[in-house]
Amino acid sequence: QVQLVESGGGLVQAGGSLRLSCAASGLTFSNTNMGWFRQAPGKEREFVAAISWVDSAFAADSVKGRVPISRDNAKNTVYLQINSLKPEETAIYYCNAPIRILLLQAPSAGNYWGQGTQVTVSS
Repeated sequence: QVQLVESGGGLVQAGGSLRLSCAASGLTFSNTNMGWFRQAPGKEREFVAAISWVDSAFAADSVKGRVPISRDNAKNTVYLQINSLKPEETAIYYCNAPIRILLLQAPSAGNYWGQGTQVTVSS
């Protein structure tokens, strides 16, 4: 059974940073593109960042330069650092696999999701 477990969310002031973690099990982690989506209240789910199985990183335009993403295959874990957080980025952040990284389109979500971790950014 595939399981994705997120952690690291919380309450932070605008301009602060959080480091989110996603621990995966039940899949061949080293061969899987991993990533993150988020959903804010009243808004559609949106792509945030992804990292391929060959360690290439991708990020949405809205967060480029602020969200270094990395993976540790020995720990089956992907990390998302979010810097300079804005109040409008308050959302539930979801780990997802396997992300399909496309050339001319936004990355496509895979079938497996974590339960999400809440990030709340205060002004």
